[in-house]
Amino acid sequence: MKTRRFAALKEEKVKGYDPRRYRCERVMVKSHDGTRVPMTLLSLRSRKPGGPGYLYGYGSYGYSMPDSFGMIRSALSLVDRGFVYAIAHIRGGSEMGRKWYDDGKFLKKMNTFKDFIACGDHLIRSGMVDKRRLGCAGGSAGGMLVGASMNLRPDLFSAVAAHVPFVDVLNTMMDASLPLTPIEYKEWVNPAETKYFNLIRKYSPYDNVRPGELPYLFITAGLNDPRVTYWEPAKWVARLRELRTNQKMLLFKINTGAGHFGASGRFHHLVEKAEEYAFMLKALS
Repeated sequence: MKTRRFAALKEEKVKGYDPRRYRCERVMVKSHDGTRVPMTLLSLRSRKPGGPGYLYGYGSYGYSMPDSFGMIRSALSLVDRGFVYAIAHIRGGSEMGRKWYDDGKFLKKMNTFKDFIACGDHLIRSGMVDKRRLGCAGGSAGGMLVGASMNLRPDLFSAVAAHVPFVDVLNTMMDASLPLTPIEYKEWVNPAETKYFNLIRKYSPYDNVRPGELPYLFITAGLNDPRVTYWEPAKWVARLRELRTNQKMLLFKINTGAGHFGASGRFHHLVEKAEEYAFMLKALS
C-alpha cells in the first residue's frame, strides 16, 4: 500500500487466451437527464471502427452487473469475430451505490431503459459500431429491459435476444394469486394504485407493442419457470408476430426441461450461449 504498486500473485491460465490481444475499457455515457452511466467495453486491439456490437444489461433489484473475466470469457467467441462486447451498468443496479438502485425503480424506472438506450446510442455515435449492426441481450428483468428499449427506440437495435423475459408486467403484477407477485411489489410497485398502473403501462413490453418493423429476435422461455411463466414470452411473441410489418427472423424457443436459469448440467449452458451467439452472428453479419 505504501508504494501503490500492484503485483500479480496468481493468474488463471486459459488455453488459447492471450490478454495482449484485447482491449478492456470503461467509458462514461451521458444519459437523457445528464447522468453519466458506466459502460464496460471489450474488443480486439486490432479491431477497426465500425462493425458489429453486442450490448448487455440488467438494471433491476439493485444487482450490480459484474465485469469480471468469468462473466465475459464466453464473449471472447464474439469478440474474436470482430464484435465490441459492452456491458451497460445502468440505474436499477447498485454499481454507483444505493442511490443508483433507487433512481432506477418505482416511479423512476424509465431511467433504466433510457440509460440502456443512451449506451447503445454511444456505441453508434462514437463510431465503434455500425448503426445497422448493433445487437442487445438480457434475461428475466433484463428481458423486460431489452423489450421496453426496443419499443422506445425501434430504430436502434438490429437484433435482440430476450431470455425468459419478464414482459407481461402489468398483467402479472395485477394478479396477486401468483406466488411471487406480492413480494415483487417492493421492486415494481402495486398497480392497484392508479399512478403505479399508469407507470407500468408506459413501459410493459407486451402492452406497448405497436405496428411496425421489428429487429431480428431470439426469445426463450422455460416450461418449468416459476419466476417468469412461459406464457408471458409466448403472449409477447404472438403479439409481435401479429403486428410486425416485416418478416425478419423471429425465433421462439421453449425449453421443456428447464426453468428460469436454463438447462442444468456442467456444459449445457454453453450450448445455449452458443445458440444465442449463432443468432447474433447470422443477424448482424
